[in-house]
Amino acid sequence: MKRILLFFLVLFFFSSCGARKRVRSSVNINSSVNIPISKIPNSSSVISKPNYNSTDQYITFFKSKAIHEMKLYGIPASITLAQGILESGSGKGRLAREANNHFGIKCHDWTGPRIYHDDDLSQECFRKYNDPNESYRDHSLFLINRKRYSNLFKYKSTDYKAWAKGLKKAGYATDPKYPQKIISIIERYKLNRYDIYDTKIKNNIQMTKKHISHKVKKGDTLYSISKFYNTTVEYLKSVNKLNSNELSIGQTLIIISN
Repeated sequence: MKRILLFFLVLFFFSSCGARKRVRSSVNINSSVNIPISKIPNSSSVISKPNYNSTDQYITFFKSKAIHEMKLYGIPASITLAQGILESGSGKGRLAREANNHFGIKCHDWTGPRIYHDDDLSQECFRKYNDPNESYRDHSLFLINRKRYSNLFKYKSTDYKAWAKGLKKAGYATDPKYPQKIISIIERYKLNRYDIYDTKIKNNIQMTKKHISHKVKKGDTLYSISKFYNTTVEYLKSVNKLNSNELSIGQTLIIISN
């Protein structure tokens, strides 16, 4: 009789342990399922385009960039800002909003993204950029790398009137009143206060013009070369007629087209 009672006691002990283990296991599983998981935010909700509600806001946003470009290439900051204001409608025009093109630069030999827009002719091809800063840099390169604009760089970076007239004479715009419009914007918003002239700027321009070509070496990429010469990948692809980003060791790339 004692053996039978002992047998049932042992059996009851082990069955109760197993029940406790099963309860613990079910709790662990449920707790792991209920752990909250953070969602990765949608990139479109993080990245926002600048909003310019007025010309003054546009100037505030881009004046530092215009001054930086002036120090590198000698183009008056007042001219750059005035052209940006006029060509883009202070950032509100379609080309600026949809293509980040603030200077109305057309495709020409451009191989990058593009947008079509009515201008002098219907549905003309214009360059499209990833952000406005690329447009500002391409504006500098567009002027400094084309022979027809070379006379502009004989003027001081403080002589905005000569630059405005020179742009029209070189064929930047077809509007006969283009110089007066640029000068009017500069004087209305006192943009010439951002213009400076010193020997450092002249030296920067001379150094830039010496960089005629680049021989590709091991480890070079279009991106690294563009950064070294203060230009863009799209510009290098455009002037060198490249359809891809692939380079060959020993290949010669044009940096400045005369």
